[in-house]
Amino acid sequence: MKRFINSRETLVTEALDGLLRSPAGRNLARLDGYPDIKVVLRRDWKKEDGKVAVISGGGSGHEPAHAGFVGRGMLTAAVCGSLFASPGVDAILAGVIAVTGPAGCLLVVKNYTGDRLNFGLAAEQARAMGLNVEMVVVGDDISLPGHRHARGVAGTIFVHKAAGSVAEAGGSLAEVAAMAKDVAARTRSIGLSLSDVDAYDEAHESRLKADEAELGLGIHGEPGAQRIGLTGADGLMRLAADELASSLPEGDARYALMLNNLGATPVVEMSLLLDAFSRTALAKKIALVAGPAPFMTALDMNGFSLSVLELSTEIETALESEVGPEAWTGVASWREPSVTPLPTLPDVFAAAPSDNAAVREAVTRGVKALLENEDYLNGLDAKVGDGDAGSTFAETARVIDGALDRLPLNDPFALMQTLGRLLSRHAGGSSGVLLSIMFAAAGRSEQERWQAALAEGLAAMRHLGGAGAGDRTMLDALIPAIEVLEKDGPWDSVVSAARNGADATAKMKKAGAGRASYIPEGRLDDTPDPGAEAIARLFEALRGG
Repeated sequence: MKRFINSRETLVTEALDGLLRSPAGRNLARLDGYPDIKVVLRRDWKKEDGKVAVISGGGSGHEPAHAGFVGRGMLTAAVCGSLFASPGVDAILAGVIAVTGPAGCLLVVKNYTGDRLNFGLAAEQARAMGLNVEMVVVGDDISLPGHRHARGVAGTIFVHKAAGSVAEAGGSLAEVAAMAKDVAARTRSIGLSLSDVDAYDEAHESRLKADEAELGLGIHGEPGAQRIGLTGADGLMRLAADELASSLPEGDARYALMLNNLGATPVVEMSLLLDAFSRTALAKKIALVAGPAPFMTALDMNGFSLSVLELSTEIETALESEVGPEAWTGVASWREPSVTPLPTLPDVFAAAPSDNAAVREAVTRGVKALLENEDYLNGLDAKVGDGDAGSTFAETARVIDGALDRLPLNDPFALMQTLGRLLSRHAGGSSGVLLSIMFAAAGRSEQERWQAALAEGLAAMRHLGGAGAGDRTMLDALIPAIEVLEKDGPWDSVVSAARNGADATAKMKKAGAGRASYIPEGRLDDTPDPGAEAIARLFEALRGG
Protein backbone atom coordinates (compact mmCIF):
# COMPACT_ATOMS: atom_id res chain seq x y z
CA MET A 1 0.00 0.00 0.00
CA LYS A 2 1.30 3.49 -0.81
CA ARG A 3 1.94 5.55 2.32
CA PHE A 4 3.48 8.90 3.23
CA ILE A 5 6.35 7.68 5.39
CA ASN A 6 10.11 8.02 5.62
CA SER A 7 10.66 5.03 7.86
CA ARG A 8 8.69 3.11 10.45
CA GLU A 9 11.39 3.97 13.02
CA THR A 10 10.98 7.74 12.65
CA LEU A 11 7.23 7.77 12.00
CA VAL A 12 6.08 8.74 15.50
CA THR A 13 8.72 11.37 16.30
CA GLU A 14 8.24 13.08 12.93
CA ALA A 15 4.46 13.05 13.36
CA LEU A 16 4.70 14.53 16.87
CA ASP A 17 6.99 17.31 15.65
CA GLY A 18 4.48 17.95 12.86
CA LEU A 19 1.77 18.34 15.50
CA LEU A 20 3.93 20.78 17.46
CA ARG A 21 4.49 22.86 14.32
CA SER A 22 0.75 23.03 13.59
CA PRO A 23 -1.87 25.46 14.95
CA ALA A 24 -3.18 22.64 17.15
CA GLY A 25 0.25 22.44 18.78
CA ARG A 26 0.79 26.11 19.47
CA ASN A 27 0.35 25.62 23.23
CA LEU A 28 2.26 22.34 23.40
CA ALA A 29 5.87 21.27 23.89
CA ARG A 30 7.76 17.99 24.13
CA LEU A 31 10.37 16.67 26.48
CA ASP A 32 13.87 16.52 25.01
CA GLY A 33 14.16 12.75 25.05
CA TYR A 34 13.76 11.50 21.47
CA PRO A 35 13.63 8.79 20.30
CA ASP A 36 12.93 6.77 23.48
CA ILE A 37 11.02 9.40 25.41
CA LYS A 38 8.13 10.86 23.44
CA VAL A 39 6.17 13.06 25.83
CA VAL A 40 3.97 15.97 24.77
CA LEU A 41 2.89 18.42 27.48
CA ARG A 42 1.21 21.76 28.03
CA ARG A 43 3.51 24.76 27.58
CA ASP A 44 1.40 26.81 29.98
CA TRP A 45 1.45 24.21 32.79
CA LYS A 46 2.87 25.24 36.16
CA LYS A 47 3.22 22.49 38.74
CA GLU A 48 3.06 25.04 41.54
CA ASP A 49 -0.47 26.23 40.61
CA GLY A 50 -2.02 23.55 42.78
CA LYS A 51 -3.91 21.64 40.09
CA VAL A 52 -3.89 17.90 39.56
CA ALA A 53 -2.05 16.73 36.44
CA VAL A 54 -3.86 14.25 34.18
CA ILE A 55 -1.64 12.01 32.03
CA SER A 56 -2.56 9.37 29.49
CA GLY A 57 -0.83 7.67 26.61
CA GLY A 58 -0.13 4.39 24.93
CA GLY A 59 0.88 3.15 21.53
CA SER A 60 0.81 5.55 18.59
CA GLY A 61 -1.33 5.06 15.50
CA HIS A 62 -4.52 6.20 17.26
CA GLU A 63 -4.23 9.91 16.52
CA PRO A 64 -5.42 12.36 17.70
CA ALA A 65 -5.20 10.21 20.84
CA HIS A 66 -3.29 10.86 22.86
CA ALA A 67 -1.19 13.95 22.13
CA GLY A 68 -4.08 15.71 20.38
CA PHE A 69 -5.99 15.91 23.66
CA VAL A 70 -3.23 17.65 25.62
CA GLY A 71 -4.38 21.08 26.67
CA ARG A 72 -6.43 23.12 29.08
CA GLY A 73 -9.30 21.12 30.52
CA MET A 74 -8.12 17.71 29.31
CA LEU A 75 -4.69 16.09 29.48
CA THR A 76 -1.66 17.73 31.01
CA ALA A 77 0.68 15.39 29.16
CA ALA A 78 0.60 12.41 26.82
CA VAL A 79 3.23 9.68 26.75
CA CYS A 80 3.48 8.21 23.27
CA GLY A 81 4.83 4.77 22.47
CA SER A 82 5.92 3.40 19.16
CA LEU A 83 3.33 2.22 16.68
CA PHE A 84 0.74 0.12 18.58
CA ALA A 85 3.27 -0.40 21.42
CA SER A 86 3.13 0.84 24.99
CA PRO A 87 5.65 3.52 25.99
CA GLY A 88 8.43 2.39 28.29
CA VAL A 89 8.60 2.96 32.03
CA ASP A 90 11.25 5.70 31.80
CA ALA A 91 9.17 7.68 29.29
CA ILE A 92 6.10 7.50 31.54
CA LEU A 93 8.12 8.38 34.62
CA ALA A 94 9.67 11.35 32.82
CA GLY A 95 6.22 12.62 31.97
CA VAL A 96 5.01 12.21 35.54
CA ILE A 97 8.01 14.04 36.99
CA ALA A 98 7.71 16.84 34.43
CA VAL A 99 4.15 17.83 35.29
CA THR A 100 3.37 16.55 38.82
CA GLY A 101 3.27 19.13 41.58
CA PRO A 102 1.96 19.08 45.15
CA ALA A 103 -1.61 18.37 43.99
CA GLY A 104 -0.58 15.04 42.47
CA CYS A 105 -1.15 13.24 39.21
CA LEU A 106 -3.74 10.88 37.71
CA LEU A 107 -2.73 8.31 35.09
CA VAL A 108 -5.54 7.25 32.72
CA VAL A 109 -4.60 3.90 31.21
CA LYS A 110 -6.30 1.78 28.56
CA ASN A 111 -6.71 -1.83 29.59
CA TYR A 112 -3.93 -3.52 27.64
CA THR A 113 -1.28 -5.63 29.34
CA GLY A 114 1.67 -3.51 28.20
CA ASP A 115 0.01 -0.26 29.24
CA ARG A 116 -1.07 -1.60 32.63
CA LEU A 117 2.40 -2.93 33.42
CA ASN A 118 4.45 0.02 32.22
CA PHE A 119 2.19 2.73 33.62
CA GLY A 120 1.77 0.74 36.84
CA LEU A 121 5.51 0.38 37.39
CA ALA A 122 6.12 4.02 36.54
CA ALA A 123 3.47 4.99 39.11
CA GLU A 124 5.23 2.89 41.76
CA GLN A 125 8.58 4.50 40.99
CA ALA A 126 7.01 7.97 41.12
CA ARG A 127 5.46 7.21 44.51
CA ALA A 128 8.85 6.06 45.74
CA MET A 129 10.13 9.51 44.78
CA GLY A 130 7.47 11.10 46.97
CA LEU A 131 5.00 12.01 44.22
CA ASN A 132 1.28 11.54 44.76
CA VAL A 133 0.10 9.39 41.84
CA GLU A 134 -3.14 7.53 41.20
CA MET A 135 -4.03 5.31 38.23
CA VAL A 136 -7.38 4.49 36.62
CA VAL A 137 -7.67 1.67 34.07
CA VAL A 138 -10.36 1.99 31.38
CA GLY A 139 -11.95 -1.11 29.82
CA ASP A 140 -14.94 0.13 27.83
CA ASP A 141 -15.00 -2.45 25.00
CA ILE A 142 -18.07 -4.74 25.26
CA SER A 143 -17.39 -6.95 22.25
CA LEU A 144 -16.15 -9.89 24.35
CA PRO A 145 -18.70 -10.33 27.17
CA GLY A 146 -17.28 -11.80 30.33
CA HIS A 147 -13.65 -11.21 29.36
CA ARG A 148 -11.57 -10.49 32.45
CA HIS A 149 -9.72 -7.63 30.76
CA ALA A 150 -12.07 -5.67 28.51
CA ARG A 151 -10.03 -3.52 26.17
CA GLY A 152 -9.75 0.23 26.59
CA VAL A 153 -10.85 1.91 23.37
CA ALA A 154 -12.39 5.22 22.26
CA GLY A 155 -14.54 5.64 25.38
CA THR A 156 -11.28 6.50 27.16
CA ILE A 157 -11.62 9.99 25.67
CA PHE A 158 -14.73 10.51 27.81
CA VAL A 159 -12.53 9.80 30.85
CA HIS A 160 -9.90 12.30 29.66
CA LYS A 161 -12.57 14.95 29.27
CA ALA A 162 -14.35 14.43 32.58
CA ALA A 163 -11.20 14.00 34.69
CA GLY A 164 -9.58 16.97 32.98
CA SER A 165 -12.60 19.13 33.71
CA VAL A 166 -12.51 18.36 37.44
CA ALA A 167 -8.74 18.93 37.53
CA GLU A 168 -9.04 22.26 35.70
CA ALA A 169 -11.69 23.36 38.20
CA GLY A 170 -9.23 22.75 41.05
CA GLY A 171 -10.51 19.40 42.29
CA SER A 172 -8.32 17.27 44.55
CA LEU A 173 -6.59 14.13 43.31
CA ALA A 174 -9.20 12.03 45.11
CA GLU A 175 -11.99 13.95 43.34
CA VAL A 176 -10.32 13.74 39.92
CA ALA A 177 -9.70 10.00 40.34
CA ALA A 178 -13.26 9.42 41.55
CA MET A 179 -14.66 11.15 38.47
CA ALA A 180 -12.38 9.13 36.19
CA LYS A 181 -13.42 5.85 37.84
CA ASP A 182 -17.10 6.76 37.67
CA VAL A 183 -16.95 7.67 33.96
CA ALA A 184 -14.90 4.57 33.14
CA ALA A 185 -17.47 2.36 34.87
CA ARG A 186 -20.34 4.02 33.01
CA THR A 187 -18.78 3.87 29.50
CA ARG A 188 -19.26 1.15 26.90
CA SER A 189 -17.94 0.97 23.34
CA ILE A 190 -18.00 -1.23 20.25
CA GLY A 191 -16.37 -0.92 16.83
CA LEU A 192 -17.39 -2.00 13.34
CA SER A 193 -15.09 -1.92 10.32
CA LEU A 194 -15.08 -2.77 6.63
CA SER A 195 -11.32 -3.32 6.70
CA ASP A 196 -8.53 -4.36 9.01
CA VAL A 197 -5.35 -2.35 9.60
CA ASP A 198 -2.23 -2.13 7.47
CA ALA A 199 0.43 -1.30 10.07
CA TYR A 200 3.04 -0.40 7.43
CA ASP A 201 3.53 -4.06 6.57
CA GLU A 202 4.62 -4.56 2.95
CA ALA A 203 3.29 -8.13 3.06
CA HIS A 204 -0.07 -7.13 4.51
CA GLU A 205 -3.09 -9.02 3.20
CA SER A 206 -6.58 -8.25 4.44
CA ARG A 207 -8.28 -11.07 6.30
CA LEU A 208 -11.67 -9.77 5.15
CA LYS A 209 -13.32 -10.70 1.88
CA ALA A 210 -14.86 -8.03 -0.32
CA ASP A 211 -18.34 -8.76 1.07
CA GLU A 212 -17.34 -8.98 4.76
CA ALA A 213 -17.08 -6.62 7.70
CA GLU A 214 -16.18 -7.14 11.35
CA LEU A 215 -18.06 -6.20 14.49
CA GLY A 216 -16.26 -5.84 17.80
CA LEU A 217 -12.68 -5.53 16.61
CA GLY A 218 -9.81 -3.87 18.46
CA ILE A 219 -8.00 -0.65 17.67
CA HIS A 220 -4.77 -2.48 16.81
CA GLY A 221 -6.35 -4.57 14.08
CA GLU A 222 -7.25 -7.52 16.32
CA PRO A 223 -9.91 -9.71 14.68
CA GLY A 224 -13.48 -8.81 15.47
CA ALA A 225 -15.74 -10.79 17.74
CA GLN A 226 -18.06 -11.38 14.77
CA ARG A 227 -17.47 -11.49 11.04
CA ILE A 228 -20.57 -10.16 9.31
CA GLY A 229 -21.86 -9.72 5.78
CA LEU A 230 -22.04 -6.33 4.15
CA THR A 231 -25.35 -4.51 4.02
CA GLY A 232 -26.45 -0.88 3.88
CA ALA A 233 -25.26 1.71 6.37
CA ASP A 234 -28.54 1.52 8.31
CA GLY A 235 -28.20 -2.23 8.73
CA LEU A 236 -24.57 -2.09 9.84
CA MET A 237 -25.25 0.73 12.28
CA ARG A 238 -28.22 -1.13 13.70
CA LEU A 239 -26.04 -4.21 14.35
CA ALA A 240 -23.48 -2.14 16.26
CA ALA A 241 -26.05 -0.08 18.17
CA ASP A 242 -28.13 -3.11 19.15
CA GLU A 243 -25.03 -4.94 20.39
CA LEU A 244 -24.08 -1.92 22.45
CA ALA A 245 -27.62 -1.48 23.78
CA SER A 246 -27.69 -5.10 24.95
CA SER A 247 -24.82 -4.34 27.35
CA LEU A 248 -26.58 -1.44 29.05
CA PRO A 249 -28.44 -1.75 32.34
CA GLU A 250 -32.22 -1.56 32.26
CA GLY A 251 -33.84 1.72 33.12
CA ASP A 252 -34.42 5.22 31.81
CA ALA A 253 -30.85 6.50 32.04
CA ARG A 254 -29.68 9.25 29.68
CA TYR A 255 -26.47 8.75 27.69
CA ALA A 256 -23.84 10.68 25.80
CA LEU A 257 -22.83 9.20 22.45
CA MET A 258 -19.41 9.42 20.81
CA LEU A 259 -19.26 8.51 17.12
CA ASN A 260 -15.61 7.86 16.36
CA ASN A 261 -13.91 7.56 12.98
CA LEU A 262 -11.48 4.64 13.12
CA GLY A 263 -9.22 6.29 10.58
CA ALA A 264 -10.14 6.05 6.92
CA THR A 265 -13.91 6.47 6.74
CA PRO A 266 -14.77 9.50 4.56
CA VAL A 267 -16.26 12.48 6.36
CA VAL A 268 -19.46 12.31 4.31
CA GLU A 269 -19.97 8.68 5.36
CA MET A 270 -19.39 9.52 9.03
CA SER A 271 -22.14 12.14 8.86
CA LEU A 272 -24.39 9.61 7.14
CA LEU A 273 -23.64 7.10 9.91
CA LEU A 274 -24.79 9.56 12.58
CA ASP A 275 -28.04 9.91 10.67
CA ALA A 276 -28.25 6.10 10.46
CA PHE A 277 -27.81 5.94 14.25
CA SER A 278 -30.89 8.15 14.65
CA ARG A 279 -32.99 5.23 13.32
CA THR A 280 -31.77 2.76 15.95
CA ALA A 281 -33.54 1.90 19.18
CA LEU A 282 -30.55 3.15 21.18
CA ALA A 283 -30.99 6.67 19.80
CA LYS A 284 -33.99 7.17 22.11
CA LYS A 285 -31.65 7.06 25.13
CA ILE A 286 -29.15 9.64 23.82
CA ALA A 287 -29.07 13.15 25.30
CA LEU A 288 -25.67 14.41 24.11
CA VAL A 289 -23.47 13.62 21.12
CA ALA A 290 -19.76 14.11 20.42
CA GLY A 291 -18.56 13.79 16.84
CA PRO A 292 -18.63 12.34 14.31
CA ALA A 293 -14.87 12.84 14.35
CA PRO A 294 -11.61 10.98 14.76
CA PHE A 295 -11.08 10.62 18.50
CA MET A 296 -9.17 7.34 18.70
CA THR A 297 -8.25 5.92 15.30
CA ALA A 298 -6.54 2.75 14.13
CA LEU A 299 -4.34 4.03 11.31
CA ASP A 300 -6.22 3.34 8.05
CA MET A 301 -9.10 1.27 9.41
CA ASN A 302 -12.24 1.98 7.39
CA GLY A 303 -14.74 1.81 10.22
CA PHE A 304 -16.38 3.51 13.16
CA SER A 305 -16.93 2.94 16.83
CA LEU A 306 -19.76 3.88 19.15
CA SER A 307 -19.19 4.81 22.78
CA VAL A 308 -21.98 5.60 25.21
CA LEU A 309 -21.60 7.13 28.66
CA GLU A 310 -24.38 7.01 31.24
CA LEU A 311 -24.87 10.59 32.38
CA SER A 312 -25.13 12.15 35.79
CA THR A 313 -25.46 15.86 36.47
CA GLU A 314 -21.77 16.08 37.36
CA ILE A 315 -20.64 14.15 34.28
CA GLU A 316 -22.83 16.22 31.98
CA THR A 317 -21.32 19.41 33.39
CA ALA A 318 -17.82 18.00 32.89
CA LEU A 319 -18.50 17.05 29.28
CA GLU A 320 -19.90 20.48 28.45
CA SER A 321 -17.02 22.46 29.96
CA GLU A 322 -14.74 24.29 27.53
CA VAL A 323 -11.30 22.94 26.69
CA GLY A 324 -8.21 23.92 24.76
CA PRO A 325 -7.58 20.86 22.54
CA GLU A 326 -9.13 21.22 19.10
CA ALA A 327 -9.44 17.45 18.68
CA TRP A 328 -12.30 17.46 21.19
CA THR A 329 -15.40 18.46 19.24
CA GLY A 330 -17.46 19.35 22.26
CA VAL A 331 -20.89 17.87 22.85
CA ALA A 332 -24.26 18.96 21.55
CA SER A 333 -27.78 18.06 22.51
CA TRP A 334 -29.13 15.11 20.54
CA ARG A 335 -31.88 16.53 18.37
CA GLU A 336 -33.73 16.32 15.12
CA PRO A 337 -32.29 18.34 12.22
CA SER A 338 -33.34 21.98 12.31
CA VAL A 339 -35.44 22.81 9.26
CA THR A 340 -36.53 26.29 8.12
CA PRO A 341 -39.25 27.02 5.56
CA LEU A 342 -38.27 26.85 1.90
CA PRO A 343 -38.59 30.22 0.13
CA THR A 344 -40.94 30.43 -2.80
CA LEU A 345 -39.16 29.42 -6.00
CA PRO A 346 -40.29 30.11 -9.55
CA ASP A 347 -42.88 27.63 -10.77
CA VAL A 348 -41.13 25.12 -13.02
CA PHE A 349 -44.34 24.34 -14.87
CA ALA A 350 -45.63 27.88 -15.29
CA ALA A 351 -46.80 27.14 -18.84
CA ALA A 352 -49.83 24.93 -19.36
CA PRO A 353 -49.01 21.47 -20.68
CA SER A 354 -49.72 20.80 -24.33
CA ASP A 355 -49.10 17.90 -26.66
CA ASN A 356 -47.38 17.46 -29.98
CA ALA A 357 -47.00 13.89 -31.16
CA ALA A 358 -43.84 14.53 -33.17
CA VAL A 359 -42.12 16.40 -30.36
CA ARG A 360 -43.18 13.80 -27.79
CA GLU A 361 -41.78 11.01 -29.96
CA ALA A 362 -38.51 12.88 -30.49
CA VAL A 363 -38.08 13.59 -26.76
CA THR A 364 -38.84 9.95 -25.93
CA ARG A 365 -36.19 8.78 -28.40
CA GLY A 366 -33.67 11.23 -26.92
CA VAL A 367 -34.38 10.03 -23.37
CA LYS A 368 -33.96 6.43 -24.42
CA ALA A 369 -30.65 7.14 -26.15
CA LEU A 370 -29.12 8.85 -23.11
CA LEU A 371 -30.27 6.05 -20.79
CA GLU A 372 -28.99 3.30 -23.08
CA ASN A 373 -25.59 4.98 -23.39
CA GLU A 374 -25.07 5.66 -19.67
CA ASP A 375 -22.44 2.98 -19.12
CA TYR A 376 -20.67 3.68 -22.42
CA LEU A 377 -20.35 7.39 -21.66
CA ASN A 378 -19.20 6.68 -18.10
CA GLY A 379 -16.49 4.46 -19.55
CA LEU A 380 -15.31 7.25 -21.84
CA ASP A 381 -15.34 9.72 -18.97
CA ALA A 382 -13.32 7.37 -16.78
CA LYS A 383 -10.43 7.89 -19.21
CA VAL A 384 -10.57 11.67 -19.18
CA GLY A 385 -12.55 12.70 -16.09
CA ASP A 386 -14.23 11.25 -13.03
CA GLY A 387 -16.33 8.61 -14.77
CA ASP A 388 -19.80 10.05 -14.23
CA ALA A 389 -20.66 11.84 -17.50
CA GLY A 390 -23.03 9.08 -18.60
CA SER A 391 -24.81 9.10 -15.26
CA THR A 392 -25.14 12.89 -15.39
CA PHE A 393 -26.75 12.82 -18.85
CA ALA A 394 -28.92 9.87 -17.82
CA GLU A 395 -30.10 11.82 -14.77
CA THR A 396 -31.07 14.68 -17.06
CA ALA A 397 -32.97 12.23 -19.27
CA ARG A 398 -34.86 10.78 -16.30
CA VAL A 399 -35.83 14.26 -15.12
CA ILE A 400 -37.28 15.15 -18.53
CA ASP A 401 -38.97 11.77 -18.93
CA GLY A 402 -40.62 12.10 -15.54
CA ALA A 403 -42.06 15.50 -16.48
CA LEU A 404 -43.08 14.65 -20.04
CA ASP A 405 -46.83 14.92 -19.47
CA ARG A 406 -46.43 18.34 -17.82
CA LEU A 407 -44.41 19.92 -20.62
CA PRO A 408 -45.80 22.45 -23.17
CA LEU A 409 -44.73 20.27 -26.08
CA ASN A 410 -46.67 22.32 -28.64
CA ASP A 411 -45.07 25.66 -27.72
CA PRO A 412 -41.31 25.72 -28.53
CA PHE A 413 -40.50 28.87 -26.52
CA ALA A 414 -42.51 27.81 -23.47
CA LEU A 415 -40.98 24.35 -23.76
CA MET A 416 -37.43 25.74 -23.72
CA GLN A 417 -38.23 27.97 -20.75
CA THR A 418 -39.71 25.03 -18.85
CA LEU A 419 -36.74 22.79 -19.66
CA GLY A 420 -34.41 25.52 -18.40
CA ARG A 421 -36.19 25.70 -15.03
CA LEU A 422 -36.56 21.92 -14.80
CA LEU A 423 -32.88 21.21 -15.39
CA SER A 424 -31.69 23.98 -13.08
CA ARG A 425 -33.67 22.43 -10.24
CA HIS A 426 -33.15 18.74 -10.81
CA ALA A 427 -30.27 17.95 -13.18
CA GLY A 428 -26.73 17.57 -11.86
CA GLY A 429 -23.20 18.18 -13.08
CA SER A 430 -21.86 20.95 -15.26
CA SER A 431 -23.64 19.60 -18.34
CA GLY A 432 -27.03 19.88 -16.60
CA VAL A 433 -26.55 23.51 -15.61
CA LEU A 434 -25.07 24.44 -19.00
CA LEU A 435 -28.04 22.99 -20.83
CA SER A 436 -30.32 24.77 -18.37
CA ILE A 437 -28.65 28.08 -19.21
CA MET A 438 -29.07 27.45 -22.93
CA PHE A 439 -32.75 26.54 -22.72
CA ALA A 440 -33.58 29.35 -20.27
CA ALA A 441 -31.95 31.99 -22.45
CA ALA A 442 -33.54 30.55 -25.59
CA GLY A 443 -36.99 30.53 -23.98
CA ARG A 444 -36.68 34.24 -23.10
CA SER A 445 -35.43 35.18 -26.57
CA GLU A 446 -37.39 37.66 -28.68
CA GLN A 447 -36.46 35.83 -31.87
CA GLU A 448 -39.40 34.71 -33.99
CA ARG A 449 -37.96 31.30 -34.85
CA TRP A 450 -37.11 28.77 -32.13
CA GLN A 451 -33.97 27.76 -34.07
CA ALA A 452 -32.62 31.29 -33.85
CA ALA A 453 -33.61 31.47 -30.20
CA LEU A 454 -31.70 28.25 -29.53
CA ALA A 455 -28.61 29.80 -31.14
CA GLU A 456 -29.04 32.77 -28.79
CA GLY A 457 -29.27 30.37 -25.86
CA LEU A 458 -26.09 28.67 -27.04
CA ALA A 459 -24.31 32.03 -27.01
CA ALA A 460 -25.39 32.55 -23.38
CA MET A 461 -24.08 29.10 -22.49
CA ARG A 462 -20.73 29.85 -24.14
CA HIS A 463 -20.46 33.19 -22.34
CA LEU A 464 -21.12 31.79 -18.86
CA GLY A 465 -19.40 28.45 -19.36
CA GLY A 466 -16.27 29.88 -20.91
CA ALA A 467 -15.81 27.11 -23.48
CA GLY A 468 -16.03 27.20 -27.24
CA ALA A 469 -15.29 25.22 -30.37
CA GLY A 470 -12.04 23.29 -30.15
CA ASP A 471 -12.00 23.15 -26.34
CA ARG A 472 -12.91 19.46 -26.36
CA THR A 473 -16.29 19.70 -24.63
CA MET A 474 -19.88 18.96 -25.60
CA LEU A 475 -19.86 22.30 -27.38
CA ASP A 476 -17.75 20.77 -30.16
CA ALA A 477 -20.84 18.80 -31.15
CA LEU A 478 -23.46 21.31 -30.06
CA ILE A 479 -22.13 24.41 -31.83
CA PRO A 480 -22.00 22.99 -35.39
CA ALA A 481 -25.34 21.22 -34.98
CA ILE A 482 -27.15 24.39 -33.84
CA GLU A 483 -25.46 26.44 -36.55
CA VAL A 484 -27.02 24.13 -39.16
CA LEU A 485 -30.38 24.27 -37.33
CA GLU A 486 -30.34 28.07 -37.33
CA LYS A 487 -29.92 28.03 -41.12
CA ASP A 488 -32.87 25.63 -41.49
CA GLY A 489 -30.58 22.87 -42.67
CA PRO A 490 -32.02 19.35 -42.99
CA TRP A 491 -31.87 17.04 -39.98
CA ASP A 492 -29.36 14.80 -41.71
CA SER A 493 -27.01 17.75 -41.94
CA VAL A 494 -27.65 18.66 -38.29
CA VAL A 495 -26.84 15.13 -37.18
CA SER A 496 -23.74 14.95 -39.40
CA ALA A 497 -22.47 18.23 -37.96
CA ALA A 498 -22.89 16.93 -34.40
CA ARG A 499 -21.29 13.59 -35.24
CA ASN A 500 -18.31 15.16 -37.02
CA GLY A 501 -17.78 17.55 -34.13
CA ALA A 502 -17.83 14.74 -31.58
CA ASP A 503 -15.46 12.57 -33.64
CA ALA A 504 -13.06 15.46 -34.00
CA THR A 505 -12.57 15.65 -30.23
CA ALA A 506 -10.85 12.25 -30.29
CA LYS A 507 -7.98 13.83 -32.25
CA MET A 508 -7.61 16.87 -30.00
CA LYS A 509 -4.39 16.61 -27.98
CA LYS A 510 -5.41 18.96 -25.21
CA ALA A 511 -8.72 20.13 -23.74
CA GLY A 512 -9.28 23.85 -23.27
CA ALA A 513 -12.04 23.58 -20.66
CA GLY A 514 -13.77 21.12 -18.38
CA ARG A 515 -12.22 18.37 -16.25
CA ALA A 516 -10.28 16.99 -19.21
CA SER A 517 -8.29 20.26 -19.32
CA TYR A 518 -6.40 18.99 -16.27
CA ILE A 519 -5.32 15.79 -18.02
CA PRO A 520 -1.71 15.84 -19.30
CA GLU A 521 -1.23 16.05 -23.06
CA GLY A 522 -1.09 12.63 -24.66
CA ARG A 523 -3.52 10.98 -22.25
CA LEU A 524 -6.53 11.96 -24.37
CA ASP A 525 -5.46 10.37 -27.64
CA ASP A 526 -8.23 8.62 -29.59
CA THR A 527 -10.80 9.14 -26.82
CA PRO A 528 -13.75 11.33 -27.82
CA ASP A 529 -15.08 13.79 -25.30
CA PRO A 530 -17.98 12.07 -23.49
CA GLY A 531 -20.13 15.22 -23.50
CA ALA A 532 -19.69 15.74 -27.23
CA GLU A 533 -20.39 12.06 -27.82
CA ALA A 534 -23.59 12.32 -25.74
CA ILE A 535 -24.77 15.29 -27.81
CA ALA A 536 -24.02 13.48 -31.08
CA ARG A 537 -25.93 10.39 -29.99
CA LEU A 538 -28.78 12.58 -28.76
CA PHE A 539 -29.15 14.28 -32.16
CA GLU A 540 -28.96 10.90 -33.88
CA ALA A 541 -31.83 9.71 -31.71
CA LEU A 542 -33.87 12.87 -32.29
CA ARG A 543 -33.60 12.31 -36.02
CA GLY A 544 -35.09 8.88 -35.54
CA GLY A 545 -32.34 7.07 -37.44
